[in-house]
Parts: sequence; C-alpha cells; structure tokens
Amino acid sequence: MRRGIAATALVAALGLAATACGGDDGGSDKAGGPVTVTWWDTSNATNEAPTYKALIADFEKANPKIKVKYVNVPFDQAQNKFQTAAGSKGAPDVIRAEVGWTASWAKSQFLAPLDGTPALDNQDDINPSLLKQAQYEGKTYGAPIVTDTLALMWNKELLKKAGFDKAPATWDELKAVAKAVKAKDKVDGFWMRADSYYELPFLFGEGTDMVDAAAKKITINSPEAVKAVDVSKSVLASPGVHKLDVTADSYAHMQDAFKTGKVAMIIQGPWELTNIYEGAAFSDKANLGISSVPAGSTGKAGAPTGGHNLAVYAGSDKAHQEAAQKFVGFMTSGEAQAKITLKNGTLPTRTSAYTAEVKAAPGVADFQSILADVARPRPELAEYSSLFADFNTGLTNILQNKVSTQKGLDATAEAYKKLVKDFQ
Repeated sequence: MRRGIAATALVAALGLAATACGGDDGGSDKAGGPVTVTWWDTSNATNEAPTYKALIADFEKANPKIKVKYVNVPFDQAQNKFQTAAGSKGAPDVIRAEVGWTASWAKSQFLAPLDGTPALDNQDDINPSLLKQAQYEGKTYGAPIVTDTLALMWNKELLKKAGFDKAPATWDELKAVAKAVKAKDKVDGFWMRADSYYELPFLFGEGTDMVDAAAKKITINSPEAVKAVDVSKSVLASPGVHKLDVTADSYAHMQDAFKTGKVAMIIQGPWELTNIYEGAAFSDKANLGISSVPAGSTGKAGAPTGGHNLAVYAGSDKAHQEAAQKFVGFMTSGEAQAKITLKNGTLPTRTSAYTAEVKAAPGVADFQSILADVARPRPELAEYSSLFADFNTGLTNILQNKVSTQKGLDATAEAYKKLVKDFQ
C-alpha cells in the first residue's frame, strides 16, 4: 500500500513538473507568440482559487502577449513538490509561497530577486514588516500578496446562552467558558488543534518560541516552552473541550463542527472566513466573534504572522522572468488585493488595499486589529519553517500522553540540532 501511494505521488509530482516553463524554449512557446507563464497556486481550490482565476483573466486581457497557465497545488504538498521541481530545473515560473518558505528557497538559490522589478512596484505601499519577511541577505525574493494571523473565533449565540457576552482573554478563562458551554448548550466549548503552528500562541503566551534566532539558541525544550505545552495539555483535558483528533481529516472535522454550531470556539485564521460564513451557524455573519488568542501567564497574547508571497523561479529564462514579474506585480497590486479580500476574506499587504469597502467587510477589521496588536513577525531565519515538522511530531506524542512534555520537547530539540547546526 505504501509503495502504491509513493508511486502515485511520484506520478503527480512529475505531472506538475511537466507543466512548468523551465526556461528552455527561448522565451516564448511559439515563435512570435505569447509567453506562457506557469503559476502554482497553493490557495484553497474551493474557497480561494476562483478569485485568482478571475484575476488571471483580467491580467491576460490587459497583457495579450502573456498567457498564464494556472495549476492549483495542495498547500500541504507544495513545499516538497516545488523543491523537487526546482532542483531538477522543472519548477513553475511563479509560486505562491508561504512566508516561511521564501527565505529558505532564496538560500537554496531557487528564487530570483525582485528588487527594482515590476513585481515590487510602489514598494512603499507594502507593509514593511511583511516585506522584510520576504527578504534574505538584503534582497527581496517575494511580493507579499496576503497576510494573516491566528485569532480566537467564537459563536456569540452559544457563549451568550452559557452566560458570556465576550470572549475569554486567558486560557484559564477559556477553560471555564468551554465547561459552561458544554453544560448549558450541550455542545463542545472548544476544539484544540494538535498542530505545531496552532501551538505557537501557547509558546508566545509564555514568552518563548521554538528558537531564539537572535541569540542562536534552541528554546523548544526550555522551561517556558514546557510550561506552554503543559498549558495546552490542561486545556485539552478540561471539561467541554473536544477530545484530541489526530486523524488525517482533523482540520476538516474542526471546521465542520464550528460551522454547524457543534463547537463554540476554535483558533483559526482569516483564510477560512469565507468558508465559515457559509456555515449554518453563521448565516447571520454578526454571530461570528473574532478576538485575540488567549494570553498565557505573561499576561500577553501572541500569535504568528503568516501569509503568502508570490515568488519567481530563478531557473526560468529572461523572457519568462520578465513576464512573471509583470504578472506578480499585477496580482499583488493594491487593486487586486482589495478584490481578493472582498471575495476571500484574506488580509491585504498593501496600505492602498484597505479601502472603505474592504474595512467594512465582515471579519477584516477584526483581524486587522489583531494583526497590529498581537501578531509576531517571523524571525530572520531561513530554516524557521522547517522547525514545524519535528515540533509537530513531538507535540502529537505529548498530547497523546505517549511521552512526558519534557522528554517530547527534548527529542524535538535534538532534531533541531540537525536543522540549525550553529545554534546552542
């Protein structure tokens, strides 16, 4: 069975690689014809992709000498597939890269710098911290197209029935609310996702992170990190909190439960707003509460700054790179980002995209405020995104009580020594 799965994955990867432009055709697909740019989009194929496809049509109409071949690649497969394709000179001309991938791929020389190109037109309009997340060693390798962070989403009606008119501000308060919701509403009060990215608010709430990039120190097994994971264990064990789901479809299960009113609170990002508002529990969009993630013992809440950049493959020829730069500039413009926000509920990265209509869109203003107040930019570390996998393994074992918190995090720290070899 495993061999069959591996073979299927290989065929899929080769098929995706075959769609790339790679830069071997001299600049155009046919003599005198338009240049075809291949774009691997990693957004949700159901909720987000239609908006991007519509923008592609607008771009092609305005740029008849450039065609865009759209390929939607599942987000959880994209990182490995691009790395494989880039290593064999078969990558797409443009990739929608998670912010944590950008510096890593730049370090591997897979991406072309975009400074001074149409891809970063009117650079002063871009949020400086988001632009910094797209840089590596002083050069910019991605054009920010959307940003995000995590927040506590809550069903106002369910919390009100349980006696609460506002969201819990700490993890202890969340446990109390979850218990009351279960008792009064007969549904789960909170669903905690067993995932390293969603664990970051617990770490940040205790004043730590997976690593201290500035000090070049591994901190995932520090006393603060142990306390953070123990807090998440206590939340998971509390009455009214849904039992741990480690199945392959756990994310979808959480979403479905929240949308249908079977769970009152989840931690989630703005990329799911469109999907959530389609749920029966939120036919009245005003019923969705969006607040900062709960604070830890430091008294401060913290959430990761995520998002995506559009990056250009360094292996494409000059004609494809120039066409790709123009396409990236169009897709990340303030006008395009405003359209993306209104359709998909994601947050813009350009100041000009925050029009009055965008600010009035359900959920956007809430997330914009959270992004400004509690979101923490990623450290300048190319390997940062690679840290999540080992932490995810350790965290799952800890939450399933297969290993103690300290031993589980010690094992994660040992794995980190292979990723950040010069860290203490």
